[in-house]
Amino acid sequence: MSDDIYLELAEFLNGLPGGFPKTDSGAELKILRRLFLPEEAEMAMQLRLFPEPPSVIAKRVGMEETEAAEMLESMAKKGLIMRTRGGGNSVFYQALQFVVGIYEFHVNSIDKELSELMEELIPYVDDRAFKQFRVVPVHSAVDTTPSVASYDRIKDLVRKYDEIAVAPCICRLEQGHMGNECERPHETCLTFGIGAQLYVENGIGRKIDQEEALDILDQAEEAALVLQAANAKDIVNICCCCSCCCGILRGMKLQDRPADHVSTPFQARIDPELCTSCGTCEERCQMEAIVENEDAMKVDLARCIGCGLCISTCPEEAVSLVPLADKKRVPANYFDTLTMIAKDRGLGFGNLNPVMRVTKLPLFLKVLPYMYKTGLVKPVVNQLAKRGWV
Repeated sequence: MSDDIYLELAEFLNGLPGGFPKTDSGAELKILRRLFLPEEAEMAMQLRLFPEPPSVIAKRVGMEETEAAEMLESMAKKGLIMRTRGGGNSVFYQALQFVVGIYEFHVNSIDKELSELMEELIPYVDDRAFKQFRVVPVHSAVDTTPSVASYDRIKDLVRKYDEIAVAPCICRLEQGHMGNECERPHETCLTFGIGAQLYVENGIGRKIDQEEALDILDQAEEAALVLQAANAKDIVNICCCCSCCCGILRGMKLQDRPADHVSTPFQARIDPELCTSCGTCEERCQMEAIVENEDAMKVDLARCIGCGLCISTCPEEAVSLVPLADKKRVPANYFDTLTMIAKDRGLGFGNLNPVMRVTKLPLFLKVLPYMYKTGLVKPVVNQLAKRGWV
């Protein structure tokens, strides 16, 4: 079978915010052939970065609405496209980027072959795609600091949501298939709101309450896992990461200056007057940012990503977090983040960033069905598509 359709799909996915790189080995095409049937590849390329009902998509692709709806739902269940629900439980579908998106939605089907292909792909991923995440300190590192914003307090972020799901960490599963089994907890991938809804409906995560989610964060802190939340004030996920498995942290750790490649509001400092050089902080650091320095340990600021893991177990309370002077703007929501990345990559979707900054996602989804009923949305979306913005 010709690879033409998969070459086209690879180009299409590379035009989404997270990108989809070309590799020397052709691993990206092998991944697409494994995940997509040719007709699914065709359908995926007809979707936009704006949620549309099956009726609109069916008319565009020349299919009967029932047939299109069945295919779209099948693809959503396979983790190939995004499904969202609006007011009245109306269903909408849209294009889904590869990372974060398609790959993570295959947590139930990842095996040794897909793991090996991902290992070939990861070194080529544009590090701007990693801006989808933001390091948030573990709870104990900022618990007693009143001036810290609520979106920099991991437990405050969780308490905003009633719809929560947890799934196994796909990075640890991948490394397990590669023969690098990680002893840290596996069921640590938290999703919220529309993310949790999709995970539960697709059977790739289980619904949990706030109490269990907070317990998982405590377990993550104990296991020295870096908390990487969605890079937004209104989050859709929190990943609990180790630098032996996580593709992002592994990539950062290889850099001379990991601090330059991470979104974080803090960095650690060690008081040499209190430090006894016990080495506990050095053992917990995922970035090798703690080094010995004469009579006390010292933080290598070029490597510190502000996770706070060095603070919670310091017996002398010698470590603290210091706010960065040049803190970057935290995006308002998931789509604000994606349009910000798209703008940085020179993609048309980035032109919508000013709108996405002020969009309230839950309200938007609630009124979306009524927007389509008025007949005003479809021509607007078509114009945006003609410009290459969605």
